[in-house]
This record gives sequence, C-alpha cells and structure tokens, in this order.
Amino acid sequence: MAKYIKFLFVGIIFGIVLVKSEAVSWYRIYEMFKFESFHMYGIIGTAVITGIILLLLGKNFKNINGGLMTVPKKAKGLPRYIIGGIIFGLGWALSGACPGPMYILVGTGAFSVIIVILAAILGTFIYGVLKDKLPH
Repeated sequence: MAKYIKFLFVGIIFGIVLVKSEAVSWYRIYEMFKFESFHMYGIIGTAVITGIILLLLGKNFKNINGGLMTVPKKAKGLPRYIIGGIIFGLGWALSGACPGPMYILVGTGAFSVIIVILAAILGTFIYGVLKDKLPH
C-alpha cells in the first residue's frame, strides 16, 4: 500500500493545479465551448505539448518493468473517433466537467457532481454492453 502513496501525492498536486488554474470551473468550460476565451485552449494545448515532449523523452528511459517505453499503434477508423469525440464533447459540455476534474470537484465540496460521475459510469457500462454492435 505504501508504494501507492506517491501516486496519491501526485494526484493531489494535480488536483490543486487544476483548481488554481480554473480548469475545473464550469464557467471556463462554458467559455471554451462558446469560443469566448483562450484560457482552456491554452491549458489543453500546454498539456498536449507537454505530453508530446515527455513521450519523446520517455522513449530513451526504461519503464517500471525495465523495458523501453513504447506507444502502441491505434487502429485506424475515422468514424469511431468522430462519433466518440462528439459523445465525449457533448457529455463534457452538458456536465461542465471531463472525467478527471469530476473527482476533483467532489474533493472541492461540489457533491452534486457525484450524479455526473454515476452517469459517466453508467455510460461506460452501456458502451461495454453495446461495444460489439458499434463501429470499430
């Protein structure tokens, strides 16, 4: 159990950063979807660029299991990404939070977000049931 403390610590720091940068703010998300502010696009863009840099640097280092880090190839299929992106975006726009910040909002005392978390879990379950009938 003690080996997981470092992940809890990183999660807490990440949550504090998201709250302080207002990335979990419903108003900031609303502004983003109405193209009224660059704030959220700047945060997302910074995350993408940081991820690219860390992935490129990580290829030179060994992972926890001792092997070199690799990124598996994704299956091609434009419809699945468009449909999935639309569903994810609609859920994000309607709830005002994407999956990570939902838990952070509960941590800040916004307990009504528990309903959104339960709906996300239900949506994941429905996807699992319908997965074989969807375009992949």
